[in-house]
Amino acid sequence: MTTAPSDLRGVATVRIDNERVRVTEWRFAPGASTGPHRHEMAYVVVPLTTGRLAATGPAGDAVNELIAGLPYFRPAGVEHDVRNANPFEFAFIEIELKDRILPGA
Repeated sequence: MTTAPSDLRGVATVRIDNERVRVTEWRFAPGASTGPHRHEMAYVVVPLTTGRLAATGPAGDAVNELIAGLPYFRPAGVEHDVRNANPFEFAFIEIELKDRILPGA
């Protein structure tokens, strides 16, 4: 596998940003990454492509197989760097949830 330059980044396009959600379309060339980051909000990812994403974070390294149209949820606080581990463009929609649930609700 060819190692991509460390500065090759995914392209984020915000599609919706209001008081309840932020919806971002992410597109990654082969080897492109998000760069290390922490999610301040809970979020849902809906893959637009079937393929592999590699993640590096405090919990270690993982390669996840994603299927187009099959969403997954993660809580706020996730820290990682996500990289396209495919020889083709990979894309997904990220939906960040801005709503807060009050204690006891």
